[in-house]
Amino acid sequence: MTQIPFSSLTEAATWLDGHIDYESKMPSRRALPTLDRMRELVHLMGNPERTYPSLHLTGTNGKGSTAAMITSLIGAMGLSVGTYSSPNLNRINERIARNGVPIDDESFAMVLSTLAALEPLMSDRPTRFELLTAAALAWFADEAVDAGVIEVGVGGTWDATNVVDGTVSVVTNISYDHTEILGPTLEGIAEDKAGIVKSGGIAVIGESDPGLASIIETKAREAGAEQVWLAGRDFACRVNRLAVGGRLVDLVTPGASYGEVLVTLNGPHQGVNAACALAASEAFFGRPLDEEVVEEAFGSVKVPGRLEIVGRQPLTLIDGAHNVAGMESLAAALIEGFAVDGPTVGVIGMLRGRDPSAMLSAIMPVGIRTLFACAPDSPRAVAPEVIAEAGRALGLDVEVASSVGEAIRAARPQVPDDGMLFVAGSLYVVADARTLLLDAARRS
Repeated sequence: MTQIPFSSLTEAATWLDGHIDYESKMPSRRALPTLDRMRELVHLMGNPERTYPSLHLTGTNGKGSTAAMITSLIGAMGLSVGTYSSPNLNRINERIARNGVPIDDESFAMVLSTLAALEPLMSDRPTRFELLTAAALAWFADEAVDAGVIEVGVGGTWDATNVVDGTVSVVTNISYDHTEILGPTLEGIAEDKAGIVKSGGIAVIGESDPGLASIIETKAREAGAEQVWLAGRDFACRVNRLAVGGRLVDLVTPGASYGEVLVTLNGPHQGVNAACALAASEAFFGRPLDEEVVEEAFGSVKVPGRLEIVGRQPLTLIDGAHNVAGMESLAAALIEGFAVDGPTVGVIGMLRGRDPSAMLSAIMPVGIRTLFACAPDSPRAVAPEVIAEAGRALGLDVEVASSVGEAIRAARPQVPDDGMLFVAGSLYVVADARTLLLDAARRS
C-alpha cells in the first residue's frame, strides 16, 4: 500500500512512474480524447489554475524557447513567474520552475503526496503527464506566482494543460509531428493546436504560412478570442542578424518597435521566436514593454539543449531538433553561424513516428559526412540500424551505437580540433549527450 505523505521525492517519483506514461509509449492513435480526468483532478484540488493568469503555448517547434523568453520578459517586469515545460533534460524537477528555478525535492514530494491522496476519489486513474500538470498548477498557486507560462505537451485541444484558461494563447508554428495522434495533415494539426484559444483572451500566432495562419485565426475567433495577432501582420522580426553570443534583432509589435536587441540564443529561428514572445508579453500586460526590460530579458535568456555549445576544439553543439522542420532550422543555423574548416560529424537518434530519411536529408546541407546512429533511452526509440540504413542511402559513412553514450565516446576521437560534432534528433538523445559532454568539458 502506498505510504502517504511520501517521505522523499524518490518515493513520490516511484508512485508517479506507476501511472501510464504516454510520453514514453505514445499511443498509435488518440482514442476517445477527453479532458474529464484532468478537469476532475483540478476540481478536487480547488482549481489552482484559476488563482493566477496564464500564458498558454503550443506549436510544433519553438515552444520551449518561446516559453523561456516569455518567462524572462515577465520576470524582468518584476513579476513572479511559474513555468511548466516538457520534457526535462536531466531531472524531472526542471519541468516545474518558479522564476527559472526548478521546484525543490521537498515541495515536489509534498504536492505529489496531495495528488496521491486525491487519486482514490477520482472516477478514472490519471496519467503520469496529467499528474505532473496538476502538480505544476497546484505548486504555482502555493507559491502565489503572478503569472503562469504553461507549455502544451502534445497538440492542444486534448492536452492535459488545456484546463488552463489562458489570458494569452500562443501558437508558434505548424509542421508535421506526432501525426500518429494529431493526424496526417497540417490543416488538422493547426486546428488541434488552435484549440487552446479561450474566449476573451488574445491569440498570438507565429505561423507564417497564410493558409495555416488563417485556419488558426478562424478557430480563435470562433472560440471568442478578443484579439488575434498574426506574425507578419501585427508583429514581426524585421532584422535578424548573427551576433557574438546570439542574434541581433529588430522587433515590431502592435504597440512598439525595438531596435538592435541582443537575444542570447543561437539560430535565425530564435529571432522569430523572440518576436512571438515579445508580442505575447505585450498582450499579457496590455501595453508595450520598456526597451531596457526587453534588453535585459533577451540578453540573459538561456535554453539548455537548444543549439547549445557544450565544447570547443572541436566545436560541439547539441540541439533538440526532433522533426524535419526542426532539422531544417538546425541546418540553417549551423551553415550561417558555425562553419568549420574540418569535418562535421553527427550523432543522431530518433523516436518512432519520424522519417529517418527525411530527417537526415534536412541536415545534409551542413556538409556532414560521418554519422553515428544511436538509440535514445526510450521505448519509442527508432532502432539505430534503421537510421544507419537511411544514412548510407544518402552517401554517409555510418557507424551504429547501441546507446547515446557509446555514440559520443566513439565519435569524439574522430573529430579534429578544427571540426564540429553535433548531436540532434531527439531531446532524449540531447539530454544524455549533454550530461556526458559537459562532464568531459569540466574534466579537460
